[in-house]
Amino acid sequence: MNAARVINILMQFNWLTIAETLYVLAIIAVCVKIIYETRSSSKTLAYLLLTIFLPVLGAIIYFSVGLNYRKRKLYDKKIIKDTQLQLQIQERISLAYEKQIKEAAPSLKQFEKLAQLSIKNSWSPLAGENEVKLLINGEQKFVEVVAALKAATHHIHLEYYIFEDDYIGHLIKDILIEKARAGVQVRLIYDDFGSRSIRRDIIPELIEAGVEAFPFYRVLFLALANRLNYRNHRKIIVIDGHTAFTGGINVSDRYINNEAAEQRYWRDTHLKIVGPGIYYLQYIFIGDWNFCSGQYLAPNQKYFNLEPSGTQDVTVQVVASGPDSEQSTILLSLLSAISLADKEICITTPYFIPGDSLLDALTMAVLSGVNVTLLVPDRSDSIFVDWASSSYFADLLAAGVRIFRYTKGFIHAKTMVVDEQLCIVGTANMDYRSFDLNFEVNTLIYNNTLACQLKDVFENDLKDSVELKLDEWEQRPWYKQLPERLARLLSPLL
Repeated sequence: MNAARVINILMQFNWLTIAETLYVLAIIAVCVKIIYETRSSSKTLAYLLLTIFLPVLGAIIYFSVGLNYRKRKLYDKKIIKDTQLQLQIQERISLAYEKQIKEAAPSLKQFEKLAQLSIKNSWSPLAGENEVKLLINGEQKFVEVVAALKAATHHIHLEYYIFEDDYIGHLIKDILIEKARAGVQVRLIYDDFGSRSIRRDIIPELIEAGVEAFPFYRVLFLALANRLNYRNHRKIIVIDGHTAFTGGINVSDRYINNEAAEQRYWRDTHLKIVGPGIYYLQYIFIGDWNFCSGQYLAPNQKYFNLEPSGTQDVTVQVVASGPDSEQSTILLSLLSAISLADKEICITTPYFIPGDSLLDALTMAVLSGVNVTLLVPDRSDSIFVDWASSSYFADLLAAGVRIFRYTKGFIHAKTMVVDEQLCIVGTANMDYRSFDLNFEVNTLIYNNTLACQLKDVFENDLKDSVELKLDEWEQRPWYKQLPERLARLLSPLL
């Protein structure tokens, strides 16, 4: 067969038709994978829309950030390798829970099912005899943190989403270096994306001084998009096995409001916990440490100093979830808390993309006679999130939820107060990302005094807010509502 005849045969093929057929088959294959792999129906629809209407881009986005890593488990978080010992610890947690319930105050009695859910789902112990202090904004947090770090004698464990190369970052860096040189064990886990500014200078300085520092789930170029999607959003400090800090405030100057700062006012909430309640925060840190470092840091008495605080008797329970957990524990705990409310729910969140389950829970609560108030920023740091959040307001307002927008600055706190008996402070926003993709941690506080304190903070924030009214909200022009409706279609991806 000569070359001319081969060329003639090839020209008879309709290569465009063949290419179109292969293209359609590829898109169908991606759609089938999306349907098979994605558990959430809203996420499934969002990815299908992207893939069908923006085929190449949509497929790239799905394979980059949409695969169900809860099924694939990013790592084993168990720090206790001995199965028999693990069973003994779980039995002790169960017995301690039963004892606390028998002697429980009204705060714990009302939310017994919530406490039980958290134990069964993640074996998070219910711990009494703690001292708990609310820390409002960076101005209060960093004063307490600096003093506690300077007082450390055995170990300092830090885990942060954002650790900035700025004034407060360098202040804490200097203390960590001083402590490491004095013989204190200092370990730092930093998110490789959120804390990227400290890679060049601060991390080498810390390591040279004897601080052990590892990035959480390092961002590699070839896996960039995928690894950007699963971030460690936790903020944890544990000192000497008895003092801990957790909440919404990262290590950054932006959280400190002072007259010299030429920045937007930043409202946030954090906790200081002294006592056995830090047990699970330490457990989380060591599990994350073993994953990041490749070491095996075995638990011992020095890391779990479970002595009572001696000054207060506050009962706390820490819940955590992420792509490593079987269930979305944090979402389940919020749903349980809402369902157990009798009178009032006060919610503060910077990003509100609730999904069907949380939206239905809030609607059921308010229709059942519970007063539900939601506080969100007037303007967050993402216009797309603002659009998506706004798309849910009409339904909630129509049901009877009161919605306020914070106008003094950016409210970044993630808190809930229920019936002045339970309060929740954590790192998790009310959105898909926090519930499914990020590694998060929340603290449940079963205590009337702390709940009332946090409610006072909430009511004070409402003074710097504007309440939305249903009739005015629905009368907004179409060009304001259209981007919100479009953003809602893609809200599971934000």
